[in-house]
Amino acid sequence: MLPVVEPPPFSKPKTPEIIDRKHSYFTALKPYLSFHHRRTWFFLSVLLLQLLLLLLSAPSLPFSLSAANISSPQPSPIIGNPTTIKQGTTTVDGISISNNPAINQKKCPNGKVYVYNMPPQFNAEIVRNCRNLNPWSSRCDGVSNWGFGKPADRISSIVPQNVSGAWYWTDQFSLELIYHNRMLNYRCRTLEPESAAAFYIPFYTGLAVEKFLFTKNATGEERDRHCKAMLDWLGEQPYFNKSNGWNHFITLGRISWDFRRTKEGDWGSSCIHMPRMRNITRLLIEKNNWDYFDIAVPYPTGFHPSSASELKNWQNFVAGRTRRTQFCFAGATRGFNNDFRGILLNQCHSEPGSCRVVDCGGSKCENGTSANAIMETFLDSDFCLQPRGDSYTRRSIFDCMLAGSIPVFFWKRTAYLQYESFLPSEPESYSVFIDQNDVKNGTSIKRVLDTISKEKVKRMREKVIEYIPKIIYANSTQGIDDAFDIAMDTLLRRFKEQEEGYKWK
Repeated sequence: MLPVVEPPPFSKPKTPEIIDRKHSYFTALKPYLSFHHRRTWFFLSVLLLQLLLLLLSAPSLPFSLSAANISSPQPSPIIGNPTTIKQGTTTVDGISISNNPAINQKKCPNGKVYVYNMPPQFNAEIVRNCRNLNPWSSRCDGVSNWGFGKPADRISSIVPQNVSGAWYWTDQFSLELIYHNRMLNYRCRTLEPESAAAFYIPFYTGLAVEKFLFTKNATGEERDRHCKAMLDWLGEQPYFNKSNGWNHFITLGRISWDFRRTKEGDWGSSCIHMPRMRNITRLLIEKNNWDYFDIAVPYPTGFHPSSASELKNWQNFVAGRTRRTQFCFAGATRGFNNDFRGILLNQCHSEPGSCRVVDCGGSKCENGTSANAIMETFLDSDFCLQPRGDSYTRRSIFDCMLAGSIPVFFWKRTAYLQYESFLPSEPESYSVFIDQNDVKNGTSIKRVLDTISKEKVKRMREKVIEYIPKIIYANSTQGIDDAFDIAMDTLLRRFKEQEEGYKWK
């Protein structure tokens, strides 16, 4: 931004008329200004007395005048409770606006990001309508604290006191709020769109469509309405039209398949298939591996450290944890024939001395009701079984690794082909892979795990713990390179490479 400079005082040339008028006033007063005149001394005495009273009663004067205002593009609004990473805000129409000048000072080799200031219907109003976002229950707790949710007070019984304040009841679909908050305070954010290499669209797509995904008889038009309105607005923005969307990106807080409806009777919204969405890069918790514009980022977990020392305390805690169980599984069957989760549960129940189960049947694990039991199980186990969820991925992968437990995968698309930028490049260094078909044909999970030496288990756990910073979303912009930072570095490098290559219209 340009420095604020105070303009020089405004002056107007004196005209002869003004000079003559002043001269006539002086001539008239001249007899009374003589020090030999009695009225002169009386006048000076009264004047000095008034000046003395004024100096004694007046507040101290400012040392400098306020600088003139310089207009600049308005930053995007902050909704709800700002996190500790804010250094300053200004209130406009009851909404706080980030005005932290430090975020533009650091070097950004791959360019800076401009955050669109969108109409509130695309973000703020969606949050204010939190009681009606889901057909079954209120989402207000889930969207509080910028998507971190309510503080997880009850978890203090199983985690150290020096990190208990970093835990929240974070919903797995809160990505849009978390990224919006971090973007507003991103070190490479610019308030000048002409200097931006990338443009962020703070539209809460997943929250907007959630109600219509689970409402019986909701029409395709209802599920598409918010996305279509957003793209209509975007089509009026000059920087979008200039690039055809190639340098624009958005966060979609659900899996890619929730936005890929191809015909009226199918599941989800058709947002990704809309023409203006074609060249926009999407950050999602699960990507379509065949779509270049999808980038998968870690699911939000409940751990959001506010300092590097808090993060280190957690890593030390899980590294020193005594593991009493060889492997564990937290989940429930899907209730159909040849259900793979049912096979895993059967293997676990047949090895009660080696495997621990947290049964999530029904609604036992919803809304954090079994969060303590799940976390304690992961903390106590060397390995955690991670089958696919309702789709190929599941949040439990990251909860498991956060606890220092080694994940066991059965589909390569569950992690290896999803989160390449966030996990070690050598899968065997931090995880175990057993093909799901082998398990269905009778392969014993315990026997496979028994072949891994204690030394290798130790090395694998160390690798998992080393990568914890890369799979969490911190409550700070200082001292922690977390999943957000990695996602932005990945995206900005991609945009820079795109500028040198071919781009279709």
